[in-house]
Amino acid sequence: MKVLVCNVGSTSLKFKLYEMPEARVLAQCGVERVGSDKDAVFKYENCLTEKKNAAEKADIPDYESGIRLFLDYLTDKEYGVLGSVSEIERVGYKATLSKGHLGVHELDDEVLRGMEDWISLAPLHNRAYLAAIKVMRSFLPEARFVGCFETAFHRTIPLERKIYGVPYEWYEKYGVQRLGYHGASHGYIADVLNARYGEYAAVSCHLGGSCSVCAIENGRSVDTSFGMSLESGLIHANRVGDMDASMPYFLRSEGASDNEILKGMQKTGGLYGISGVSNDLRYVIEAAEDGNERAKLAIDVFVTGIVHYIGAFTMDLGRLDCLVFTAGIGEHSAYIRQRVCEKLGLLGVKIDKEKNGKNEEDVSAPDSKVRVLVIPTNEELGIARRTYEYR
Repeated sequence: MKVLVCNVGSTSLKFKLYEMPEARVLAQCGVERVGSDKDAVFKYENCLTEKKNAAEKADIPDYESGIRLFLDYLTDKEYGVLGSVSEIERVGYKATLSKGHLGVHELDDEVLRGMEDWISLAPLHNRAYLAAIKVMRSFLPEARFVGCFETAFHRTIPLERKIYGVPYEWYEKYGVQRLGYHGASHGYIADVLNARYGEYAAVSCHLGGSCSVCAIENGRSVDTSFGMSLESGLIHANRVGDMDASMPYFLRSEGASDNEILKGMQKTGGLYGISGVSNDLRYVIEAAEDGNERAKLAIDVFVTGIVHYIGAFTMDLGRLDCLVFTAGIGEHSAYIRQRVCEKLGLLGVKIDKEKNGKNEEDVSAPDSKVRVLVIPTNEELGIARRTYEYR
């Protein structure tokens, strides 16, 4: 079965075409700066022949143009892997959330309405997906569209760990609860651990532009740092993370506008907001090494938050067998892994500095009581699997 996986951003498109259940990647494509005037970046690869094509300064004014260009390449005589796009039987989306539909669902009218209903929780993400799904459906009218919602993996979290201290009617009427995100990433980590271990208790740290920590027990999510919205949990590259619920009201009383408050929570907060340097951790670390005190503070806040959730989740789990680092920072920043693990000695966590410095998969010291693993996430493969399995 040909399964196309789509990951949509506010100005980006990513595609991978799989042959399932073999999980063989046939082609992949990325489009950046969608909507720009002759400044978009387009990259395509036939993964069977390794034949590639890339273009900068491309004219891709909207999603329709980017999707059309990708589909044209899929059937191109020189670069293509398909005789016709009608060979694509299913299209899987790394969707964010939909009211009343927290798992893996066919993207019918009811599920799409749920995405519209909860746009306020993920305005950039849901608007982008709704627009891209509409366009893709016009090109592939016979394909089955499946939404692998980021909330899906976290449906197994017990109610006592996801309900807030609000009137219970809010949970019943509005669905107010800890939903969790990065489900495709943490779910993939669970797939990897399931293949290696029988029973296990693990904490997965997805650290990148967006960050979260997840407690996993025998392949099931049992706790997560994210709340109901994306402005929660750990500090992120630009987003504020956990914040006092009364803060927006206080800031408004001090004269801050709603736009200013939202901008601070979503775009100028997080690592960037504290450091004043960058939303890229690499530059924050460089600044800290040069003596920038705010950059040092941003790193300390980031590490403290990660350690806080690992410790809390270890108590939830009752033990810790594996600690996993994944995503851009988790996979590539030996410095952050070392800083975090140095604070976890009470749990018996020890890393081998040489292995850690080389970003090896198992960076545990020989006498560590916990396996410390660096596992590159593969969200697209996880989505391909869930899309193929959907019945």
